Amino acid sequence: MGHHATNPYGMDERSSSAIDRKRERERRHMLQMLYKNADELATKLVQRLLDKHVIETTSDEAIREAFTDLFHKIPDMEEFDVNFKIAPLRGLVNNPNFISLYLTQYITEDLIDHSKIQDVFGDDLEIYKAVESVLSVVRPH
Repeated sequence: MGHHATNPYGMDERSSSAIDRKRERERRHMLQMLYKNADELATKLVQRLLDKHVIETTSDEAIREAFTDLFHKIPDMEEFDVNFKIAPLRGLVNNPNFISLYLTQYITEDLIDHSKIQDVFGDDLEIYKAVESVLSVVRPH
């Protein structure tokens, strides 16, 4: 009888590969949904960020356009670049939506410098929750 090597988590390579394939399918699905619904999601996200007092802006439309543009760019980004951006927030919540993590970092690092943003309020978790309350629809059920 042969010996079957297992990884430290007790899964064989086939199980691990199946999980990786499933995650990749989910990731592609989420990115397709984000791209396909960019305008609607951007509008809802800006409204939610305003309602939750996360952002103050002089132009809702300019911020909506910034998010729409970003939603069209994220699917074409290298996975490394996305992972690098979200690395500081990986432990923020259990089972995070990687797109919501990315947007949380985007809001606190990049959007804050947008000419139409007056201020950004809230900690990472508050911002993530506001973002995820809109973007949870892109996650497979």
